[in-house]
Amino acid sequence: MSITKTTQPAASRSSPCELPLQPESAATPTLTRRLLLMAGGSLALGVALPARSADRHSEALAAMKAPAPFEPNAFIRIGTDDSVTLTMARVEMGQGIYTALSMLIAEELEVPLSRVTLAHAPPDAARYGNPRAGGGQITGGSNSIMGAWEPMRVAGATARAMLVSAAAQEWGVPAAECQAREGRVSHPPSGRQLRYGQLTRSAARLPMPQQVALKPQHLFRLIGKPIPRLDVAGKVNGSATYGIDVRLPGMLYAAVAACPVFGGTLASVDEAPALAVSGVRQVVRISNAVAVIAVHSWAAKQGLAALKIEWNNGAGAGVSTAQLRQDLEQQLDRQDAASALSKGDVQAALAVAASRHSAVYHSPFLAHAAMEPVNCTVHLKPDGCDVWVGTQAPIRARDAAVKASALPADKIRIHNHLLGGGFGRRLEADYVEQSVALARTVQGPVQFIWSREEDIQHDILRPMYADRLSAALDAQGRPTAITHRVVGSSILARVAPGAVRNGLDGDAVEAGLGPYAWPAAQLDYVRHEPMPGLATGWWRGVGPTHNCFVIESFVDELATLSRQDPVAYRLALLPAGSRTRAVLELVALKSGWDTPLPAAKTKGSRRGRGVAVLSAFGSFMAQVAEVTVDAAGEIRVDRVVCAVDCGMVVNPDTVHAQVDGSIQFGVTAALWGEITLQGGRVEQSNFHDYRVLRLSEAPQVDVYVLRSDEAPGGIGEPGTSAVIAAVANAVHAATGYRARSLPVRPGSA
Repeated sequence: MSITKTTQPAASRSSPCELPLQPESAATPTLTRRLLLMAGGSLALGVALPARSADRHSEALAAMKAPAPFEPNAFIRIGTDDSVTLTMARVEMGQGIYTALSMLIAEELEVPLSRVTLAHAPPDAARYGNPRAGGGQITGGSNSIMGAWEPMRVAGATARAMLVSAAAQEWGVPAAECQAREGRVSHPPSGRQLRYGQLTRSAARLPMPQQVALKPQHLFRLIGKPIPRLDVAGKVNGSATYGIDVRLPGMLYAAVAACPVFGGTLASVDEAPALAVSGVRQVVRISNAVAVIAVHSWAAKQGLAALKIEWNNGAGAGVSTAQLRQDLEQQLDRQDAASALSKGDVQAALAVAASRHSAVYHSPFLAHAAMEPVNCTVHLKPDGCDVWVGTQAPIRARDAAVKASALPADKIRIHNHLLGGGFGRRLEADYVEQSVALARTVQGPVQFIWSREEDIQHDILRPMYADRLSAALDAQGRPTAITHRVVGSSILARVAPGAVRNGLDGDAVEAGLGPYAWPAAQLDYVRHEPMPGLATGWWRGVGPTHNCFVIESFVDELATLSRQDPVAYRLALLPAGSRTRAVLELVALKSGWDTPLPAAKTKGSRRGRGVAVLSAFGSFMAQVAEVTVDAAGEIRVDRVVCAVDCGMVVNPDTVHAQVDGSIQFGVTAALWGEITLQGGRVEQSNFHDYRVLRLSEAPQVDVYVLRSDEAPGGIGEPGTSAVIAAVANAVHAATGYRARSLPVRPGSA
């Protein structure tokens, strides 16, 4: 077993950064069945900024005179100047995917990584749809590497094989005598060589090979090596462009306010105070929102503050979190639950159990609170609509613009940008629809930016859940059966109704029984929507983020009842030789699980360790969290040790960074993450009452990656899912307080 490890002390972390992309070529590869299959495992991001009409004419003439590039598939374009352009089939939101996918292409194409440049792919699900996401053109679900692992390598290998064949034909030698390396094809027996750019014309005339050989692992020069991120320079020098950075000639700015009550509408607005503000040009409105348009953002903001708005709050005005929580609990006894898994005779095991244990858990609404607030720039004209935005789902953004503008899809142009945080928020297109609808009476381009308050209070929230678990135990405290009922909103029913079958939302129950070999088990789901107008969505994972907290806390309860060590108790439930067992054994070793924690330095403080395991997103993870709880009940997470098996690793640096970042994200949720409603409106408004982890509070994170020859798994979300349970269990070890609701609040000693 081979292991790599990193340690990230809190004070030394730097933020991830993004790479400015090159404009996409006007040339489009011919779609073949093979290209369709190859494109099936990939995603796409949008299109480049449109050129002015005069520029378009000049570019068209230049394109007619220039030699055609070699485009063997939907992803690779090689120019006669040896340039290699990768049509990027993912969106970069800090996860390092631009570097990883470039590595896959460069590895098989046999070109230096430094030679690969990137271009946005157009919205085109036929070529860039992701079968792991129902064919949708999205970036999410921790499946970027999983979906790209083979298609990107096949794309590179196909281009390489055609270039080698072209050189062999030119020299009149067998292709087997030729080799590709560093962007050249050589013939060692004669010493001849040709650059890729010299072979593009002849290679383009060759038939596409039906099969290509991929490089064996032992010949990898890039894959598996720690490669510095290609997007660092753009963040350091400020050239990286996000949606909020868009600047267009004559652009206006808009500040937006939507009805604060979910499902409410706009009753009336007195525009006069806003129009009196210097720089304000107009006030526009739709059914549930109003915007002030101005020559700069400060004037727009001041104008919005001056507006006198009356809202129709509607039926949602009486809804509170306490009511919603009670509603969820009432659904736990429903008789029409959808079955997700049934194994063995649970009822028989319960009937003869030496003892039983049951618990009800609650998980709150959560907001995304990405660093870059929601924004969208729109130029709506009678004959077309341009939208500049940062989106994880360009086709959803296009369709939202179609709905709001009443223009056909071919008149909508989506210009995608780097994302200053996504976490699932930018899988949604509500802000695109709102912006286009508000822009219908605005002349020229206008940029809509939601304030932080608007961003948090009108987020697409991760659902609230109520979970009930019951276990049958034998005389030694070992479980003989378990039941788990999940009650909560169905995201899939809203965004992909066809994925909900027989009432079951598979995402809501993912990881609902953990990775354990239960003798008998039952897992089911009850859909319950919170209130009209409140849509729920993905949040750096959904099902596993709440299910891991629930199942790992419950297993910890069972270990406590049986007076057994939490790690030993879990190991007894994990199959011998399983990948989950391997990461649990490793994290116990590396965390010093069997050694006492040093005493707390502050009088009245208590310390504890907690463990959690997770099998989800195609990866296997175990974490141990160390916490200190002071006399007032304040929790500090001191250290998190993580062992992960995510299959073959493309870039170890990315894996370590992703695990570290997702753990910090999850610690925030464990300690403070909670959106509450009163009077049908979100009570939190900014980081003072929707707190996030500060640099000085960030724990040390030690990451150990097991070497694996299995196919790659996902890594963006598992860390967030597992750490919440590990922290909750550590607090119990320190204080005896068992958190059955989040965030964890043990109270004073």
